[in-house]
Amino acid sequence: MAHDIELSISCSDCVRRNTPDCADCLVTFVLGGESEHLEMTTRDVDVVELFTSQGMMPHLRFQRDHAATSTSD
Repeated sequence: MAHDIELSISCSDCVRRNTPDCADCLVTFVLGGESEHLEMTTRDVDVVELFTSQGMMPHLRFQRDHAATSTSD
């Protein structure tokens, strides 16, 4: 059974990488200290939303670094 990816996050694209926010992020919580890339299916996202709404997991702190991902002309 195939699952479509709903959410794909690369920590290298996040402006909060290696900050206190990173330590309290959903990605770090799920992947541990080796957080780098997280992919979740729609079902995974639903479960995470339930857990975060009840305070059982930290929220996603990801904020894309647009300067690092944009290309120069």
